[in-house]
Amino acid sequence: MVAMNIKLDENLPATLVETLRVMGHNADTVPEESLAGHVDADVWQAAQREGRFLVTQDLDFSDVRVFRPGLHAGIMLVRLSEPSRSRLTARIAEAFASSEAARFPRAFVVVTDRKLRVRAAPGN
Repeated sequence: MVAMNIKLDENLPATLVETLRVMGHNADTVPEESLAGHVDADVWQAAQREGRFLVTQDLDFSDVRVFRPGLHAGIMLVRLSEPSRSRLTARIAEAFASSEAARFPRAFVVVTDRKLRVRAAPGN
């Protein structure tokens, strides 16, 4: 497993941060940094300034043409059919525990109920 610097958007369960920390990641949350309620651009800039992989459910981050792999620290867009706190926590933890996680840095990752798609940075 590759330990990563991760920023969790405010639309994810607060308990997820501890799950990721136990897995060995350096995770923080938008609310921990007093960014809750800020516009997406502020959240994005904070994640990039800190070199953090952003995990979100926000479709404003879904355009791979805007968020091209290799030009940022990475994004995981989570799209579950029933995104309860427990399902979000379990599915995201499962994604970070997968063999594909080594390809996450600087990538655009989409996680659904059944799939994990990684658009890796060029050369990865």
